Amino acid sequence: MAEKTLLNTRELAKFLNINEKMVYTLIAEKGLPATKATGKWLFPRHLVEQWLETQTINFPKNPDPLPPYHGLLIIAGSNDILLDRTISLINRLHPEEMVAFGNMGSLGGIRALRRNHCHIASSHLVQKDGQEYNFGFAKDELGQRPGIINFCRREQGLLVEKGNPRGIGCVADLNGADITIINRPLGTGTRLLLDKELAKAEIEGNGIDGYTKEVSRHLDVGLEILSGRAHAGPCIRAVAELLNLDFVPIKWESFDLLILKEHFFEKGVQQFLAFLSEPPFRELGEGLAGYDLHFSGKMLFPKEP
Repeated sequence: MAEKTLLNTRELAKFLNINEKMVYTLIAEKGLPATKATGKWLFPRHLVEQWLETQTINFPKNPDPLPPYHGLLIIAGSNDILLDRTISLINRLHPEEMVAFGNMGSLGGIRALRRNHCHIASSHLVQKDGQEYNFGFAKDELGQRPGIINFCRREQGLLVEKGNPRGIGCVADLNGADITIINRPLGTGTRLLLDKELAKAEIEGNGIDGYTKEVSRHLDVGLEILSGRAHAGPCIRAVAELLNLDFVPIKWESFDLLILKEHFFEKGVQQFLAFLSEPPFRELGEGLAGYDLHFSGKMLFPKEP
């Protein structure tokens, strides 16, 4: 029998091995993902499983630390066009050292940081309040708040066909019968934002054609739409400009760099952060749509005096 994608209150209580009254407490106090699409509480199973992962504490520490910096800086996490171009530029300007990137999604990057597989994690996970980014997720995953530095602010939304022939004006319109979407994987900040917007619109994602088809990069979302295999997908504005597609904005977000205190002052990390204040980086950002570099390089946590 196929696994249910939506659980009612009784089924969820059984799944979590708690009584039904506790379910309502978790909704109100712990941000348990829930919707009232039918007048009764329903719980998307995949969001509940994702929520459970973010509640995990006391992860075992990795006994194998990163080796001392010897010219290789490792960044892992969320995909971003400006970050890709920044890494390429640094590698070209400083061939004696190298920056490497692992595209693992925001949550994957934070977990790679926890396992000492990288020096920096790139992340844009929106908090429950819809305003703050990354703080709670970092504390839940790492057992501590790392240093958090803003890389950029960028505009998230829906990428659609040129001219927007299907008249998509918001996330709720993705539920149309003639619309196929392309999606980003679970654990990415873009997918988290889309799922939050769908929950607000009381729409079950699995009912949307293409919801389960995933690609790993923002640019791949654009290529799927450009090829005609999809009509829309969650993406950043920069891709619309690069591929001459249309864009439906949702919100501006904070795209941040997370660094554990034991690596913060290593040479490679400090060189990378310093580059965010240099003219070549600013020129890269100014040449792309949907980016705001006003806070780039600014320490978000601990707060600068």
